[in-house]
Amino acid sequence: MSDIVKKITDELIQEKDEEYKEFQSPLLPTVPPRKMIGVRTPVLRKMAGKLSTSDKEYFISALPHFYYEENNLHAFILSREKDFEKFISEIEKFLPYIDNWATCDGLRPICIKGNEDKLLPYIFRWLSSGECYTVRFAIEMLMVHYMEDKFSDEYPRCVAAIESNEYYVNMMSAWYFATLLTKRWDYGIKYLEERKLSEFVHKKTISKVCDSLAVPKDRKEYVKKLR
Repeated sequence: MSDIVKKITDELIQEKDEEYKEFQSPLLPTVPPRKMIGVRTPVLRKMAGKLSTSDKEYFISALPHFYYEENNLHAFILSREKDFEKFISEIEKFLPYIDNWATCDGLRPICIKGNEDKLLPYIFRWLSSGECYTVRFAIEMLMVHYMEDKFSDEYPRCVAAIESNEYYVNMMSAWYFATLLTKRWDYGIKYLEERKLSEFVHKKTISKVCDSLAVPKDRKEYVKKLR
């Protein structure tokens, strides 16, 4: 197993782009520079697709990873998993090792479509975990998969109820409510009007709404008054 993991890590190192690492490092303050190689995302996605099934199995079992790019590759491999039950088994193992927002946000599993009801109990458990990136991932899943026909007003209540001092949790909460205001204005606006969010999330939500190209000008002007 170690030989396979080493082979994959060596391949990542061969794709090193020092200029990209210098650009990316300041954006990821929770990742020490010594743990970054400097591999561009398209390269990682391509590798996730071309690895053999057995190599993927060995690699994702080799936790914890050392390099940031190894974690991203892991995330892209899991995102391609078509079997929902297997995805859940593997994501539960991986979430505790996520240490940055980019790896977390790179998890966009294709197997969720059609399995939204099965995922909900896990989301609720992750939301209450108290682990920064586990909570962030749970909010992201609610934002991506439960904002349209699967929406329930219970979900924004759950996000609003999160009490966290973690910057990356609160930023995702703001992203969630900005998206809610974009897609379901009537549900979202009451959270600002009634001051149901923490001060930080409230202000960041308004900022994101004002930056959005999907929100009409008159609505942007209205939310500015709620600062």
